[in-house]
Amino acid sequence: MRIVSLIASSTETVCALGFEHALVGRSHECDFPVSVKKLPKCSEPKFEPDGTSYEIDQRVKAILQEGLSIYRVHGELLRDLQPDVIVTQIQCEVCAVSREDVIQAVREWMQMTPPGAPKPNPNVVSLNPNCLEDIWTDTRNIALALGAPKKGEALIASLKSRMQAVVDSVTPLRERLGRAPRVACIEWIDPLMAAGNWVPELLEMLGAENLFGEAGKHSPWMNWDQLLAKDPEVIIVLPCGFDIPKTQQEMRKLTSNPQWSQLRAVQEGKVFLADGNQYFNRPGPRVAESLEIFAEILYGVGLKHRGTGWIPQTI
Repeated sequence: MRIVSLIASSTETVCALGFEHALVGRSHECDFPVSVKKLPKCSEPKFEPDGTSYEIDQRVKAILQEGLSIYRVHGELLRDLQPDVIVTQIQCEVCAVSREDVIQAVREWMQMTPPGAPKPNPNVVSLNPNCLEDIWTDTRNIALALGAPKKGEALIASLKSRMQAVVDSVTPLRERLGRAPRVACIEWIDPLMAAGNWVPELLEMLGAENLFGEAGKHSPWMNWDQLLAKDPEVIIVLPCGFDIPKTQQEMRKLTSNPQWSQLRAVQEGKVFLADGNQYFNRPGPRVAESLEIFAEILYGVGLKHRGTGWIPQTI
């Protein structure tokens, strides 16, 4: 079996299921486990991914306004790799390569096939992770496509058990607190966007009150007046696609706003930066680590991810 995974989270899932040896190609964003970085990149963005959050937002919107896809899948490389399974997604046209991108690339691959030669017919697995339950469904669908449904169920059971252990560890602390911490998660800095999809579920599992965004729904835009009105006790900044150093660079856009210093979380030193790229924006096996990071930030348990998965904002 030959597999091309075009989503970072699905690449992690394929590896967690024990099929890294079968991976022959990846997306430009797939970087975990580190060993997959040796694989050829089968996709690329049509925009310059470097720059501020505002600049990236404007570039993406400009492409979408023209009715174009923002990613390119290399049909010629697919022809060379000859994958039996291609994993893509239909959840977000901005976050990753879409099914339509893959279908177009497969058409290009077919057009390159010499007359009389067998036409390519890869199994295209389209994931749609809008909530936590969808992550388990997508894991099952990947495992099924790889002919290993039992491995899929075993991986899901292991992740659920690990996450329940996190919930159990914070329950006494939550009960002692006597109320739910009021939390705002910022998924994009300029313009402001709150975290949605599975992130609200993770907070709710830990007994926190999620102030913005709804479980199972796309991340919503918000404004400064809304943030000030809710006045969260804790703010966690985890921009989509940004690691902690990149987020630190962008924080001035928040801290320079006069309303920032009026927020309770800022005044009490409860602003935290988390690695959205590696954890919260990847609906795969490391959703369990995302829950651990939230538990560390909100209740001070574990702290094994401090410095790598999250840091306190100090400026």
